[in-house]
Formats: sequence, C-alpha cells, structure tokens
Amino acid sequence: MEISVSDALVVDCLRACGVVPVATIEDPALAPEVGAALLAGGIGCIEITFRHAGAADAIRLAREVDGLVVGAGTVLSAEQARAAHDAGASFAVAPGTNEEIVRVCDELGLPFFPGVATASEIERARVLGRQVVKVFPAAQVGGPAFLRAVSATYPDVGFMPTGGVDASNLADYLAVPSVVACGGSWLVRPELVREGRFDEIERLAREVSVR
Repeated sequence: MEISVSDALVVDCLRACGVVPVATIEDPALAPEVGAALLAGGIGCIEITFRHAGAADAIRLAREVDGLVVGAGTVLSAEQARAAHDAGASFAVAPGTNEEIVRVCDELGLPFFPGVATASEIERARVLGRQVVKVFPAAQVGGPAFLRAVSATYPDVGFMPTGGVDASNLADYLAVPSVVACGGSWLVRPELVREGRFDEIERLAREVSVR
C-alpha cells in the first residue's frame, strides 16, 4: 500500500509538529490570531473543526498565516469535505470512516485521515487506501497500550490518536513509533479562543514544542 505524494508531505509536516491543535472557532475572524499564536509557540499546524457554520471561513482566514498548515476536522459529510477543499484546507480528518468522504477527498486530491476505534475499522480503512488514520477516542479505546498492540499487527499504518490526549500523557503517546502526531484540543480550548487569550495559546504551544 503506497501513500500519495501529497499525503506524504502532509504526514511529514504533522509528524514534525508532533501535536495537531484541534480548534473549534466560533468567530472565524479570530482564526488568524489563533494560528499565529500556535506558530509563534513552535507548532506549525492546526485542525479547525466543522462544529460551527463558519468553519470554512475560519480555515480560509487561517491560511493567511504564512507557514501554517491548516486542516479541517470533524468532517462528517461529502459537502463538508468539498467546503474544506474549497477553503484551502491541506488535509481533512473525521472521527469515523465514511466511504463517500473517502471517495470525494480522493477525487479532490485532499489528504483524508478517517477515524478508527477497532482492528476491524483499521482493516476497513486500509481497504479504502488509507495509510494514516485517526484513533478516536484514543484514551477510551486503550491509549498507548492499544496503539502498541495494533501497530504490531498493522506495521504499515500510521496513527493520529485524539481524545483524552493532554500535556500529562502526550509523551506516552509519542513514544509509540507508529504515532504520526496527536490531536490536542487543550492547546486551543474554546474559552481561550473566545476570550482572545492568544498569549496563553502561545505558551501552551511552546510547552509542547520544546519537549
């Protein structure tokens, strides 16, 4: 199973970051400041979730930050995948595996990392041509121990654990060789974004990037 050039470039970028901040941004106008704060703290990527109507606008505005790789998260439909692509997202992530989204993202050339929680779901994602998948909810399905177990069976698959990952256990997840990067919402908690606490976002990012 080969990974496409575009997918490989995105995966290399996410691996270099180690953590993908997962942001839910209610006001799209704040997206560039959030992205700039992360970049200043040493993290050059962000995943903006489709949990608000303005997600596509937030992605589009975040792309104005030079050097920031912007992805779309919580992509639950083909329409959202198209909106993410049209907004300029460099990748898309979902909590589950939807074959229609896989097909649309392949047609658009948009790297897509579907979610899995079991060995059977990993199998299905592989059949659909995915070499990197999101593991969600990571802590609830077994955390690093689960990842080590499935890595032994699927050595060709890279994992992006999300859900229950924070500063206290990040190192445990990143110690698993098959982990590409971890999704982390604690870096960009909604209240930090809403209240414009960009210095705190930068501080949290810096704590992670110097590990």
